[in-house]
Amino acid sequence: MTGPKTNERLGTRATLKGYHMSASKARVVLNLIRGEDVQSAAEILAGTTREAAGVIGKVLASAVANAVNNDSMNAEELYVSAAYADEGITMKRFTPRARGRAAKIRKRSCHITVIVSRLDEDRLELLRVARSAQAAASRSRRVASSRRRDEPVPAPQYEPSVQVEENEIVNPAMEAEVETTESDEVAVDESMNEEEAGEANADETVSDDTTEETK
Repeated sequence: MTGPKTNERLGTRATLKGYHMSASKARVVLNLIRGEDVQSAAEILAGTTREAAGVIGKVLASAVANAVNNDSMNAEELYVSAAYADEGITMKRFTPRARGRAAKIRKRSCHITVIVSRLDEDRLELLRVARSAQAAASRSRRVASSRRRDEPVPAPQYEPSVQVEENEIVNPAMEAEVETTESDEVAVDESMNEEEAGEANADETVSDDTTEETK
């Protein structure tokens, strides 16, 4: 048993004829929104990067406008009941190839149709509950962010700085270096004292020799 024909489907439709795109490219995007409510379908198309998404979004908006203005329906109660793309006219062109040959170029087109209908009561009730829950969650997030923004910013707390006296050495490496320097200075002083004592002894010896020669 076959379903109804495409031109006999119930609902409000909008059709774009002769768009310069292959039907297979348009069907990839149409498969994403088929069966979705109008708001979700618009969000899906807005987040799709394909070229057909922008065109199908305009056709969907036209179908919703037809349903609201011509059939007096509520836009929030509509969903995409059918979406399909038929092949249009294919323009045949040729391009030159090597050795005097010619290759075919097929410039395809398609007819895009979007049909919107009213949701049944069960699905409409589920959609309303989901939207109310989403709105409540969004409202709670906004309130929480506003409260965080209104809270006073605490003043930064700085740790008390440690005062180091002039003669106090904090770094152990520096302390070891100072100790080494002091030991070296002591050793130098001792060596200088020994040299001075040796020179004094030498002077006394020379003076004794001079005295003996004088006698």
